[in-house]
Amino acid sequence: MGHVKLQTQTGINAIEEGSEQFDAGYPNKTTVACMINAEIGAVLAVMRRNVRWGVHYMSDDDQLEHSLVQSLKALRRQIFSWQNQWHVISPALYLQPFLDVIQSDETGAPITGVALSSVYKILTLDVIDENTVNVGDAMHLVVDAVTSCRFEVTDPGSEEVVLMKILQVLLACVKSKASVMLSNQHICTIVNTCFRIVHQAGTKSELLQRIARYTMHELVRCIFSHLQDINNTELALINGETALKQETGGLSNEHNSANRQLENGSLNSASDGQPLSTGIASSTVSDVAGTVVDEDTAIASNGKGTDPSELQLMKEPYGIPCMVEIFHFLCSLLNVVEHMGVSPRSNTIAFDEDVPLFALTLINSAIELGGASFHRHHRLLSLIQDELFRNLMQFGLSMSPLVLSMVSSIVLNLYHHLRTELKLQLEAFFSCVILRLAQSKYGASYQQQEVAMEALVDFCRQKTFMVEMYANFDCDITCSNVFEDIANLLSKSAFPVNSPLSSMHILALDGLIAVMQGMAERIGNGSLSSEQYPVNLEEYTPFWLEKCENFSDPNNWVPFVCRRKYFKRRLMIGADHFNRDTKKGLEFLQGSHLLPDKLDPQSVACFFRYTAGLDKNLIGDFLGNHDEFCVEVLHEFARTFDFKDMMLDTALRLFLETFRLPGESQKIQRVLEAFSERYYEQSPHILANKDAALLLSYSIIMLNTDQHNSQVKKKMTEDDFIRNNRRINGGSDLPREFLTELYHSICKNEIQTTPEQGSGFPEMTPSRWIYLMHKSKKSAPFIVSDSEAYLDYDMFAILSGPTIAAISVVFDNAENAEVYQTCMDGFIAVAKIAAYYHLENILDDLVVSLCKFVTVFDPLSVEESILAFGDDTKARMATETVFTIANRYGDYIRTGWRNILDCILKFHKLGLLPARMASDAAEESELSTETEHDGGKRNTNSLSLSHLPSVSTPKKSSGLMSRFSQLLYLGTEEPRSVPTEEQLAAQQSTLQTIQKCHIDSIFSESKFLQADSLLQLAKALTSAGVRSKKGNSSFEDEDTVVFCLELLVAITLNNRDRIELLWQGVYEHISNIVQSTVMPCALVEKAVFGLLRICHRLLPYKENITDELLRSLQLVLKLDARVADAYYEQITQEVSHLMKANASHIRSHLGWRTITSLLSITARHLEAAEAGFDALVFIMSDGAHLLPANYVLCVDAAKQFAESRVGQVERSVMALDLMAGSVSCLEKWTNDAKQAAKEEEVAKMLQDIGDMWLRLIQGIKKLCLDQREEVRNHALLSLQNCLTGSVGVNLSHSLWLQCFDQVIFTVVDDLLEISQTHSQKEYRNIEGTLVLALKLLCKIFLQLIQALSQLTGFSELWLAVLSRLESYMKVRVRGRRSEKLQELVPELLKNILLVMKATRVLVRSSSVDGNSLFELTWQHINNIAPSLKSELFPEQDTEKVEGVRPDENNSVSSKETAGQDGPGIG
Repeated sequence: MGHVKLQTQTGINAIEEGSEQFDAGYPNKTTVACMINAEIGAVLAVMRRNVRWGVHYMSDDDQLEHSLVQSLKALRRQIFSWQNQWHVISPALYLQPFLDVIQSDETGAPITGVALSSVYKILTLDVIDENTVNVGDAMHLVVDAVTSCRFEVTDPGSEEVVLMKILQVLLACVKSKASVMLSNQHICTIVNTCFRIVHQAGTKSELLQRIARYTMHELVRCIFSHLQDINNTELALINGETALKQETGGLSNEHNSANRQLENGSLNSASDGQPLSTGIASSTVSDVAGTVVDEDTAIASNGKGTDPSELQLMKEPYGIPCMVEIFHFLCSLLNVVEHMGVSPRSNTIAFDEDVPLFALTLINSAIELGGASFHRHHRLLSLIQDELFRNLMQFGLSMSPLVLSMVSSIVLNLYHHLRTELKLQLEAFFSCVILRLAQSKYGASYQQQEVAMEALVDFCRQKTFMVEMYANFDCDITCSNVFEDIANLLSKSAFPVNSPLSSMHILALDGLIAVMQGMAERIGNGSLSSEQYPVNLEEYTPFWLEKCENFSDPNNWVPFVCRRKYFKRRLMIGADHFNRDTKKGLEFLQGSHLLPDKLDPQSVACFFRYTAGLDKNLIGDFLGNHDEFCVEVLHEFARTFDFKDMMLDTALRLFLETFRLPGESQKIQRVLEAFSERYYEQSPHILANKDAALLLSYSIIMLNTDQHNSQVKKKMTEDDFIRNNRRINGGSDLPREFLTELYHSICKNEIQTTPEQGSGFPEMTPSRWIYLMHKSKKSAPFIVSDSEAYLDYDMFAILSGPTIAAISVVFDNAENAEVYQTCMDGFIAVAKIAAYYHLENILDDLVVSLCKFVTVFDPLSVEESILAFGDDTKARMATETVFTIANRYGDYIRTGWRNILDCILKFHKLGLLPARMASDAAEESELSTETEHDGGKRNTNSLSLSHLPSVSTPKKSSGLMSRFSQLLYLGTEEPRSVPTEEQLAAQQSTLQTIQKCHIDSIFSESKFLQADSLLQLAKALTSAGVRSKKGNSSFEDEDTVVFCLELLVAITLNNRDRIELLWQGVYEHISNIVQSTVMPCALVEKAVFGLLRICHRLLPYKENITDELLRSLQLVLKLDARVADAYYEQITQEVSHLMKANASHIRSHLGWRTITSLLSITARHLEAAEAGFDALVFIMSDGAHLLPANYVLCVDAAKQFAESRVGQVERSVMALDLMAGSVSCLEKWTNDAKQAAKEEEVAKMLQDIGDMWLRLIQGIKKLCLDQREEVRNHALLSLQNCLTGSVGVNLSHSLWLQCFDQVIFTVVDDLLEISQTHSQKEYRNIEGTLVLALKLLCKIFLQLIQALSQLTGFSELWLAVLSRLESYMKVRVRGRRSEKLQELVPELLKNILLVMKATRVLVRSSSVDGNSLFELTWQHINNIAPSLKSELFPEQDTEKVEGVRPDENNSVSSKETAGQDGPGIG
C-alpha cells in the first residue's frame, strides 16, 4: 500500500545473516524467539526492582506470583517450543503478556515504558505483516492496549518517557506492513490519542512537545499517502453509504451551525485542560482514552445519532471514512479561536499562532500527499471547499506572519491540485486576503505585507497562474479583475516612493518579471490567440446568457472569454456613464448593444446585478422608484438571486449588499416586498406565505437598527423580538428556536444597509461566504490553461506599461548586481513578447527607458569617461541589454532607434567603436556580392570611404585599442603614472561590454530588418547627422555627423534590394549636405563619395531606379566651386569606375545625360580631365557603348573636351577623332532600322538618326573655328570625313541642304570673317585653314551634285557655292591676296564645272529674262575666272565636250573627279 517500511534499531539484518534458512523473506525462527525472550527478560528485570513484583507471596488461591509475571514466564517457556514459522503464529500469543503490562494500572512508569519498547521492537520485526495469521485482531489489541495505557506516575521524567514510547508504538502501528488491517475506528483513535498527548505536552518538556508534534505529523502523512491508492470501488461505497452528513443537513444548517460544530469534535477534550496524569496513582491515561473513543463515535456519526451503516464502515479496514473524520478534525482545530472566544486578529500567541499553525501544518501535509486524489472523494472535497477554505480566509488575516505563510502554502497546493473545484474560493482568497494584506492602506503590518507579497509572487511563478486568473476572473462579468488587481499591486509595490529600495520592492518586481518570463516562454506555442478574435457587436446580445460549449477545448473557450472580456469592458464604461448620469449610462449601453433598443426589465436588472463599479445609491433609488418600469426591474432584480436553503437573515444580507436601501418608507416597502416574494418562492419551509416573509424582514430591519444604532439606548431583548413577531406566520407563531437564532445572528453581525462603495477588497463576512458557496454551484467551470499563449496578447497589453516603468525605477534605485540582472532579464522578456506581438510602441518605450541608463559622463575627459563607464556596472549592463534587444528584435523598433543611435554616438565620441565599423558594415555585403558576381575576383576599383584621404580634415586616432594605447602611453609632454589595476580592470570591462554589444551587427545585418524599422533607423541616422546651424559646431560634432552619414551609406548598401524604401531620404540628406557646404570638409567628402559608392553598387541590380540613381549624381554639379576643385579628380575617377562597371546597365537618355555632364565638366579641370576623357574614350571608342540614347550627349561631351584648352592639344584632336568615328554607329543603326517591321517605326528611327548626324556635324563645325591651328584644321578634316563617310546613313536631301546652310557655308563664311577680323597671332596660319575649308565645300558639293541637282533649290545652292568661291578669290591675308587661294579657287571651280557639264547638270540655255542657271553661273564665273567659259564651252561645240585636258598642275580629270567624288547619298 505504499507505506514506509521502518527498520528496527537492533541490528536485525546483521543477526539474520548468520542465521538458519527462513521462509519467503521472514526472519529466522530461532532469532525471533531469542529477541522476544530478551524482551521478556528486560520487562521482568525491571519489574523485580519493585518490591511489589520482586517477592513471592501466598494468597487464598495459592497463587505464588502475580498474573502479569506468570503470563510473561509462560510465554518464555513456549516461544522456543513453537514448531511453525512466525507468520503462521497469531501475534496475539506473544504480544498479549506485554499488552497486559501496558494496560495494568498497578505497574509504574518504568515497567510500562519497557513493555512499550518491547511491543515497538516486535512490531518493527519483519514477522508481522498483512499475511500473518490473525494479524487484524492483533493490531486492534495493540492499538486498544496502547491507547488505554495505565501506569503509576513516580516522577515527571519517567512519565514523559512513557508518553514518548506510546507515540512511538502508535506511529509504528500505522507505518507497519500490517497497518492495512487497522479499521477506520482505530486510525481515528490513534490520531486522537496522539493529539491528546500533543495538547498535554504543553506543560511538559520541550523534547516531548517536539516528539509529539512530529509523531502527529508523521501519522497524518502516512494516512493521507494512502488516499491516492484507494480505488473507485471503495469510493463508490463511501459515497453511497456515508454521505449522510451532506444529505441530511443542507447548506443553510451547516453554515449557521458552523460555529457550533466544535462540540461534535474532539476539541472538547483538547481544550478542557485535563492533563494525562495529575496524581500519583489515580490519574491515568485511561480516563482520557475513554473520552477519545467516545468522541470517535461521535465524529463518525457527525453528532446526529449513531447510524448502523456508518458504525459498520468505521470497523472496516481504514480508508475514506477515517480520512474524512481526521480532516474534519484538523479543520475543526482552526475553529478553536472562535470556540475560545478569541479574535483571530488578537496577539495571543498561544492560540493565534501555535494551535492554528500546528493544524495548518498537518492540513498542508495531508493536501501535499493526497494531491489531486481529493477531488475523487466528495466528502473530502466538500470539507476543503467550505470549512477549510472559510478558515483559511479567516486565518489569512492573522497577525502572525507564520500563520499567513502556512495559509498561503496550503492555498498554493490547493491551486495546483484542486483549482478546478475551487474557482470562487481562490478569487475570494486573493481579493479578501492577499490583495488586502499586501497593501498598507488596509492596516496590515509590514511583516504581513511582506508575507502576502511573497505568497503572491510564488503564485506568479506558476507558469499558467496569471493566464488562468485572467481567463477565469477578469473575463467573467460576475467576478473581480484578479489579474488586473495583481498586476496593479505588483507594479505599485515595485515603486520606491519617497523611500529607499527595499526587499518588498524587489519581491514585487520578481513577481512582475516572473509573469513576463512565463509569457515569453509561451511565445510561439499554439496557433490560437486572442488577437484572432476581435469582438464587434452589431446587435443586442443578453450578455449574462453567453455560454461556452466546451471549456476544455481552446477553440471554444478562447473566443468565449475574449467576447466575455469585451462585454465586461463595455459594462465598466457603461457603469462610469451611469454613475454620472443614469439616463446617459443606459443609452450608452444601448448604443453598445449590451441593452436592447427598447429597454426591458430583465436586461436592466441583470445590468444592475452583474456590473461591478455601479453607484449603489443610484441602484437603490432606481429600484425603489414607484414608476411601473422600475418596479418591474426590481422584481426581475430579485429573481437574479438564489435564496434556496438560506436563512432569512443571510438572504436579506446578500440582497441588501448589492445596493443601498432607500431611506423612504414607501421605497423600503417595495424593495422588501420584492425580496419577500423571491425568498418565499425558494425557501418556504417554515414560512406560511410571502406576507410572513415580508413582516419578518421588516422586523429584522427594525431589530438591526435597534441593536446597532448608537442613539438607541434601550435595546430590544430576545423576548421583545419574539413577542413582536407573534402570529405573523399565517396567524400562527414561528418556532421560538428559529426566531432566537435570527435574533442572535442580527445582534452579532449587523446587516449593512449602506454597503461599501467601489471595487476595493472587501472583508469576507459569513453571509458573503454562504452566497459564495451557493454561487460556486452555478459558476462556469474553471478554465485550465496549458503552455500555449492563448490570451497573452491581451494580458501583455495590460501589463507591459506598468512593468517597464517598475523595472526602470527599481533598476534606477538598485545598487546590487543581482537586482541589475533581474531587471535586465525582465527587459529582455518584455522585448521578446512585444516583438512577437508586433507592439512597436511598447518596444520603443522599453528602449527609451533602457537608454537612459547608458550613461557616459560628457563633462569628463575621454579617459575619465571610459574609466567611469568601466566601473559603472549598471551602465554596462544596460548597454548590453539595449544592444541585445536591438540585434534580436530590431524589426519592431521604430522611434527607439533614435535613442539607440544616441548611445552609439556616445561610444563613438569616446573612440570605443571599431575604427572601420561603418565601412566594414557596408563592405561585408559588398564583398560577398562581388565575389558572387565577379567569379571570385573582387573589383579593385570599388569605392571605400575609409580609403579616401580627407583633403582638409585631419583624421583623429579612433578605435578601441588605439584609445587604450593612449591611456597607457600618454606621451612625453605630459607624463602620467601607469594605470592602476582598477583602471586596467575598468578598461577591460569597457572593452568586453562593447564587444558583447555587437553594435556593428545592427548595420551589417540591417538587410534583415523589416521595412518600417529600416526606415526609422535611416530617419534616426538622418536626423542625428544634421549639422548644427549655429555655425559653432565643434570638431566632435562634425565627426558625429560624418559617422552618421557613413552608417547611413552602410545600411543603404546593405539594402540594395529595398533601395526604393531608403533612397528618397538618403538622397535628400546628401543633397542638403552638398548644397549647404561651401568649404571642403570631411562631411561633404563622405557625402559625395558615399553617393557615388551607392550608385556604383546598386546600378547592376536595380534597373528600375537606374535613372533616379544617376540623376542623383547631378548633386556633384551643384557643389560649391571651392569644394568641387578639391575633390573633382577623385570624383571623376569614381564616375569613370562607375561608368565602366555599369555602362551596359545605363540605358536611358536621362542616365547618360548625368554621366556625360559630369565628364564634360572635367574637360575644364586640369587634374580631372585625363580621367574624364578616359571615360569618354571608353564609351565612344569603336562605338562600344554608344547608343541612340547617349549619342548626342557623348558628342557634346567630346566637343567639350575638344574645345577645352586644359591639357595637351592631342586630347582635343583625339576628341575630334571620337566624334568623327561615331558616324559608323549611325550607319549601323540605319541598317538596323531598315530591318524593323513597321514602316512608321523605320521612318521615325531614320529621322532620329538624321537629327543625331546633324548634331554631330554641328558640333564639329564649332571646332573648325578654334584658335588652335591643329584643332581647327583637324576639325575640318574630321568634318570632311564625317560628311564623306555618311554613305551608309540614309540622309534626306533636305537634310543635306540644311547641312550646307547651317554647317558648311557657316564654317566657310566664319573662317573668312576670322581671317579678316583677327590677327595672325590669334589664329595662326589661317590661310591653310581657308584652303581646307574651301576644299571641304567643293568636295562635298561634287559628292552630292547629281542627287541634289534635281531639287528645286539646287540653283540657290549652286549659286551659294559660287558666291563663296568668289569671296575666297578676293580674300586678303595679311593685307595681300592669298596665292594659294588664287590658284585653288579656279581649279576647284573648273573641276565642278566639268562634272556638272559631264552630268548635264549645267547645259547652255537661255531665258527671256536672263535668269537661267547657265546664265547665272557664268555671271559669277566671270568674276572668278572668265577664261573658263571659253575653255569649257566653246561656241563651236556646245553639245559635246571631249578630250578636255586641264593643266596637270592645276586641274583634275573630270572622270577622276566623277569617279572619286561622286554623289554619296543613296
